Parts: sequence; C-alpha cells; structure tokens
Amino acid sequence: MTIPDLKWVIECFLLVSDGPLGIEKIKSATGCDDVSRIRKALNELSAEYEARGGGICLAEVANGYQLRTRPEYSEWVKKFLQPPPQRLSQAALETLAIVAYKQPAIRSEIEHIRGVESGAILRMLLQKKLIRIAGRKEIPGRPLIYATTRRFLEVFGLADLKDLPSPKEMTELSEPIESET
Repeated sequence: MTIPDLKWVIECFLLVSDGPLGIEKIKSATGCDDVSRIRKALNELSAEYEARGGGICLAEVANGYQLRTRPEYSEWVKKFLQPPPQRLSQAALETLAIVAYKQPAIRSEIEHIRGVESGAILRMLLQKKLIRIAGRKEIPGRPLIYATTRRFLEVFGLADLKDLPSPKEMTELSEPIESET
C-alpha cells in the first residue's frame, strides 16, 4: 500500500492515538522504514502548527509525539473540562522523586532515604500508573524493582528522564532569593 502523504497519515495517527506516538509505531503502521522521512514529516507538522499559532501544538513527550493544547490555553481547557483535582501528597511526591532519580529502586532503598515505611504510597503510585514494577533484584528475598512509566513523563511534560532537573538545579530552585534593601 502506497502512503499518499506521510505527513497527513501521521497527523491522523496523532489525532486518534491515546498516548504519545513513537517512531517505531509509525514505522510499523505505515511500513515506512525511513526514519529520516518520518522525522521530517513530524518536523513539518510541528512547524505548521507553530506557524498557525492555534490552540494545538505537536509536543515531544515520553519518547514519542502527541498533539496537545498550547500551554497558554491550559486555564481555558481546565475550565471547560473541570477535572477533579489530582494532587499527590508530599509523601507521594517524595517517593516518586526517589524512584525517578534512583531508578531502578527497591522498596528498602526508598524507605532508607525517606526514613519511613512506603508500601502504601508505592501501591498508590502503581495504581496511578506513575511507577511500574521493572522486575526483581537478584539479592536475597528478590525484592521488586520500581521505575517510572511513560505516564510519569506525560504528566510532568518530560520528553525523557534526562529532562529531569539535576540535583544542582533543584538546590538552586529552593534557595531563598535575597532582596536588595
């Protein structure tokens, strides 16, 4: 089957996909093995959405591409959707940060860093699909290994784990700003 215009076919995939669309998925769905051609089509789509300046943009998240609403319209979208607030407790955020930065991590490592039992929080993060079980560690007891998910990247708007702020950047963000008086 000949691809009429790869760019428009990819746009259709982006529209119906329920999550970020990876290059491999596009390759298998189209039969096009030319990655540079696929990337060119994605870049052209992105440029067209940028030039148009409408409410939609093409974002690179979770090792894939996704059509998203522009950030400057997020308040309008929230007002329209009226989603229930999904907040994570301080304990859940701490646990999630430990998994994100230390992965693969086991429960005892997480609990050692936090200083408290974390089983319930790990179960909740698993239910929310922000972390996953990545296997078992080859040590006595064979504890579960935890890692973040693609959903984690999506929720926090990250293309890759490399986009997480470095510990140095985190320290700089938490330092008080001195005022000139």
